[in-house]
Amino acid sequence: MEIPELAQALVALGCPAEKSAGMAAQLDKRARQLAEHKGRTYEEALQHLLTLMRQGWSAQKHL
Repeated sequence: MEIPELAQALVALGCPAEKSAGMAAQLDKRARQLAEHKGRTYEEALQHLLTLMRQGWSAQKHL
């Protein structure tokens, strides 16, 4: 997934638009690290991280 596409996905999940590009770059980097370290595919690592982020934003809305 390209960084701009990832940024759009983050906004759809609740990320503030002004932070989405930076967060997308960090997320991409971390997904690549996880994939290498844990023996997962990049897509699996990225999906895992996106799920965690979605849960975090959802929890913030309920506070």
